[in-house]
Amino acid sequence: MSVEKKFTNRLTHEKSPYLLQHADNPVDWYPWGEEAFARAAKEDKPVFLSIGYSTCHWCHVMEHESFEDQAIAKIINENFIAVKVDREERPDIDGVYMAAVMSMTGRGGWPLTVVLTPDKKPFFGGTYFPPVAKWGAPGLVDVLHSLTENWQNNRHGIQASSENITQVVMQGVAKSGSEEMLDASVLERAFNQYRQHFDEEYGGFGMEPKFPSSHNMSFLLRYWYRTGDKEALEMVDATLTQMARGGMYDHIRGGFHRYATDRYWQIPHFEKMLYDQAMLAWTYTEMYQITKNPEYMRVVDEIFSYVLEDMTGAEGGFYSAEDADSLDPDEYAAMSVDTKQSLHKKEGAFYLWRYDEIQTILTDEEFDVFAAYYAIKKDGNAHTDPHQEFTGKNIIFTERSLQQTAKLKNKVVDEVDQMLKSANQKLLKVRNERPRPHLDDKVLVDWNGLMIGSLAYGGKVMNQAKYIDAAEKAAAFIIKEMIKDGRLYHRYRDGSVDVTGTIEDYAFFIHGLLGLYEVTFNIDYLERARDLTEIMIDLFWDEREGGFYFTADDAEKLIFRQKEIYDGAIPSGNSIAALDLIRLAHITLDPKYDQYLQRLFTTFSDALNKHPIGYAQMLSVFDFAVGPAAEIVLTEGKNPEFLARSHQTLFAAFIPNKVIVRRNKDKQDLNRVVAIAPFVKEQEPVENQSTIYVCENHVCKLPVVDEEGFHKVIQPLLKQTQ
Repeated sequence: MSVEKKFTNRLTHEKSPYLLQHADNPVDWYPWGEEAFARAAKEDKPVFLSIGYSTCHWCHVMEHESFEDQAIAKIINENFIAVKVDREERPDIDGVYMAAVMSMTGRGGWPLTVVLTPDKKPFFGGTYFPPVAKWGAPGLVDVLHSLTENWQNNRHGIQASSENITQVVMQGVAKSGSEEMLDASVLERAFNQYRQHFDEEYGGFGMEPKFPSSHNMSFLLRYWYRTGDKEALEMVDATLTQMARGGMYDHIRGGFHRYATDRYWQIPHFEKMLYDQAMLAWTYTEMYQITKNPEYMRVVDEIFSYVLEDMTGAEGGFYSAEDADSLDPDEYAAMSVDTKQSLHKKEGAFYLWRYDEIQTILTDEEFDVFAAYYAIKKDGNAHTDPHQEFTGKNIIFTERSLQQTAKLKNKVVDEVDQMLKSANQKLLKVRNERPRPHLDDKVLVDWNGLMIGSLAYGGKVMNQAKYIDAAEKAAAFIIKEMIKDGRLYHRYRDGSVDVTGTIEDYAFFIHGLLGLYEVTFNIDYLERARDLTEIMIDLFWDEREGGFYFTADDAEKLIFRQKEIYDGAIPSGNSIAALDLIRLAHITLDPKYDQYLQRLFTTFSDALNKHPIGYAQMLSVFDFAVGPAAEIVLTEGKNPEFLARSHQTLFAAFIPNKVIVRRNKDKQDLNRVVAIAPFVKEQEPVENQSTIYVCENHVCKLPVVDEEGFHKVIQPLLKQTQ
């Protein structure tokens, strides 16, 4: 039945799923824009800025507790101009005001609450506020009254504070680093910092909460490849294994939840983000290349299956996230149609199970095995849940291996494996009938770029064309729908594209295109990547200080222009741009790409030297730059099947610092490749045979035309993976 809306505000006309979630609040929300700030100036009111995203659990909590409360809404509406921002749609705004709140309070997160002057300068900030004081946190009502009083009676102090805060954050960005050069010792220092933070018992870094931070592990794999230090490999092996066994992994459907709230990887924060799927699929693929452990490739296959079936639009673009919260299926089933609207969503409700519920779904024999393998308990197994939200419920995480379960239940391993697969399918069918978590169906170029790269890479390693096809379809969607007049746009939803592309959009999509080229050898991808790189340099490069700004030079002007290097939940735009530059430098031999790259390293060298563990992705690029790095040319002759087999062999092995180019016989294709990679012109087929050239840092070995010669010439690249 339809339910009449009691309130509507200006957000009802927006495309953002997060803003639309707040369109029925009694708070008189504005979207970010000049209309809101003009009214604030006209009425001499401060701006109450609230930033979040549609799958943010504590954003939902603050909305329910405060923004749906008419009394609190009245205080906000009478004394402030209220502005809502989707941090995923406007990461530029989020980045600026997150930096301001971090400078004020030393901590950040979402929901982000910031109070601004009408000229957009912050003077108060925080994150989640309960409606009244609790847990040592001030209540929102008290905060609002205090801010109102100060605005009326201490305007001079507020103006001074806002100017000071703005200057502090601007100074932190104006000069990013020194001209101090990096050297290879920074890689060892980073490794030693990871050793100090490593949890030897349960994997991961630090105690709790534990985040996946895939780029940290990819750096450690490169350190192992460079040095042969098995400890680096063992840290990654332990972490990836524990993550895949824990409740952070969705054993019923595939894909990873956002992070674990406990040390043991058992209790997740249940939201699923596209970027986590992309980056973790990449690292698990790398680990499979090294170890050939089929469990790693099973995880990648299940991640890809989940993304393609549950997070992909009909036209090929990948959706952003699935919420942690959903309606409790037991409560939902028990309520009448008239009262269902009054239910509020709960963390993890879609994923949790009662003991007797699983018993009812499975056969007795299946349940016996399932309960032993997945630690299913009558009183629930979420005993380390910090907020006791999941009492009496079971989270699916593995307690025993297949071998241990088979021994305990006096069965053979294959029998246990088949029973678990059957049980998982039955539970999945039941789970799919529950009220689903909210799906944020906006398409973001940057996160799509990461997913495109991972699908192309993992699909090639697995020799699964369906995943490469999905990557190509997504790239085609972005090129068709999200590039206008040669410029990338950040967000697509419901037929509408908007928001000027950021450095992350350009860098991450270029990364995906370069990955697609090396897998398909479609020259269109290489040309597009080169052209977008030129645009990226033109729009984002800081000629005076070096490095890439987060926003383009003609984007909306905020109180300062951010420049990000920290590799947090996702790698920074500067780090992935650096990866793009080094790949193009080795493909094109154009010295300008190397010059930009070297300037990047010197610009941020101070930060990298002081705290290398915070810049794992940039250090992986530096590892590539230190070398050795390989350039491999596959030259087509009369036996192209030799090239196809060799191409697959190159992806079967872990060879991190390489580029691959194909020299086709077709004259038009050859001319297009030579226009980008001129050195390929000289890499001709030997006696009309398909030929492979392997070079290290532009110094080439003798060409090879057969399997024996190929394996001999690439052996030095494999020496540490055997």
